[in-house]
Amino acid sequence: MDFALNLENAEKDFVNALLRQERWAQKQLYEQYFGKLMGICMRYTGSKDEALDLLHEGFMKAFQNIGKYKPGTSIFAWLRTLMVNVCIDYYRKNQRRRTSDLDEASSRFVDDPDILSSLTAEEILLKVQELPPVYRTVFNLYVIEGYSHKEIGEMLNITESTSRSNLVKARQKLIDSLSQIGHNQSSGVSNSNMHSSLTDQP
Repeated sequence: MDFALNLENAEKDFVNALLRQERWAQKQLYEQYFGKLMGICMRYTGSKDEALDLLHEGFMKAFQNIGKYKPGTSIFAWLRTLMVNVCIDYYRKNQRRRTSDLDEASSRFVDDPDILSSLTAEEILLKVQELPPVYRTVFNLYVIEGYSHKEIGEMLNITESTSRSNLVKARQKLIDSLSQIGHNQSSGVSNSNMHSSLTDQP
């Protein structure tokens, strides 16, 4: 019981330090969650530089809005939601008016989707980053973040059916692109999960 109270008090002290904009607390928060949050930003952008820009913007917003965090809940979950919203805002600001390239999608799936099992997680992530922005965003929000098509439609100002269509096209493009990479490396658990995400129905 005393241990639990000590943890609760330590969290309150830490959050209060963040509220006071104390540099040591901000530095600790940044260093503790840099890796996980950078991974989120990498999935929504086309390059590491873009991801870093979003990450820094997200942390700035976190420092400015730390008062909205509810002590006792997961601070990472709060940061994750904030960071995803930053990525969505980035998509909205950079969405191109020209959409002809987004309408192009292969009408077939590769005959052997198990090709994904021979790829590394890094290779799959790279191909996700190469998707057109709208495909990449819908894919991440649905497959990784777990949002419904209705929620995605509201976030991106598109219809629910458009969200579904973009997810199907994203999966088709990923499978076609990944199938062109041939090597014999063994797969890990994360690859199997991604393979399932690519082939499951939306």
